[in-house]
Amino acid sequence: MSRLTSIRASSTWSDVIEGQPQHAILAILTAAGACSLLVNPENAPKLLGLTATGWVGLSIALAILHQGLVALVFRLQLHRNLMTRLFGPNDTKIWAALFMPLLAARPLTVLCAAIADPVPITQYRGAEILIGLALLTAAIWAMHSTLVHFTLPRALGGDHFRDEIAAMPMVNAGAFRYTANAMYGVVFLGLWGIALLFGSWNALVLALFQHAYIWVHMYCTEKPDMEWIYGRR
Repeated sequence: MSRLTSIRASSTWSDVIEGQPQHAILAILTAAGACSLLVNPENAPKLLGLTATGWVGLSIALAILHQGLVALVFRLQLHRNLMTRLFGPNDTKIWAALFMPLLAARPLTVLCAAIADPVPITQYRGAEILIGLALLTAAIWAMHSTLVHFTLPRALGGDHFRDEIAAMPMVNAGAFRYTANAMYGVVFLGLWGIALLFGSWNALVLALFQHAYIWVHMYCTEKPDMEWIYGRR
């Protein structure tokens, strides 16, 4: 019996929803906390019809949609093989088509919020630009490491779909040489870098939300999944 088949034979519906009530509560709290920090001046300029805070609201909504969809698909695929039963060998292609636009929306909406935002972070633009460049450089390096060493199929949760991906060894090259979770720990620093480069307070708040909320996914959804897939259950 394969590893994934064994999981599906032994898990229950309570395993499918494990961590998701906490996920929902933390999504509400982190979104509310971020919104409480936003500054929306009168006559704020608009970009493509939205003010900076409008872009922040859209970005938060898309992030919650993204991580809710990931939790739903990951759990139903891991424990019930749903995507494969629905789409057969095209399961991962369908999943990538759903996942990638929502992932791309994260930096794009941070960028739009930053461009539209008239609210500065500090008066020290030189320091903001230098720190922003450093964070963006680290994020690009970690993204390169993810694509080259970790590979996109694994980053998309391929170990929930294929035993051969679940059986692949740990990655310890590039950014993964220094941290086992370069995707969440380092790649998301690029969002902070965008906000700092533009000197945007509201984009900085959005970057804080995005980085905090991805760790909600890590601990509420991915960590229990990894315990199932890699033999700690």
